[in-house]
Amino acid sequence: MVLSDKTVVLGVTGSIAAYKAADLASKLTQAGAKVEVIMTEAATEFITPLTFRNITGRPVVTKMFELVSEYSVEHVALAEAADIVVVAPATANTIAKLAAGIADDMLGCTALATKAPVVIAPAMNVNMYQNQVTQENIARLKARGFTFVGPGYGRLACGDMGL
Repeated sequence: MVLSDKTVVLGVTGSIAAYKAADLASKLTQAGAKVEVIMTEAATEFITPLTFRNITGRPVVTKMFELVSEYSVEHVALAEAADIVVVAPATANTIAKLAAGIADDMLGCTALATKAPVVIAPAMNVNMYQNQVTQENIARLKARGFTFVGPGYGRLACGDMGL
């Protein structure tokens, strides 16, 4: 398998595109990766942790101080175990928090603590994505070595077509 012995930390944030992360988790798992899912509180409004637990066969982290393994400092353990951290979908809020170095949830702590590559897949309303503040945050993260993919084009939660 292509990804056997690789650990992917998948950060899922509160976007309507959160359901697509389940497909990504499934494909990564089928390719042999160990997928560790961290969901923001907002993400759990769009898709349940149970979905990811069933797909990956692994516990899902949804709270900052939730112990899902033998490690007492979960975000450090996940950060060190990661071969890559993928944040998909990534909301404008999460991108802004990462750009500002805000680590007030498990995803932020893990993404900032890892030495592994971090890949971010933005998913938000086109106006939010094109906003100067969002673009500055993306530029700041790119300058710090974060990689961005997408965004894709499709139907938005507001009903419009866009990014």
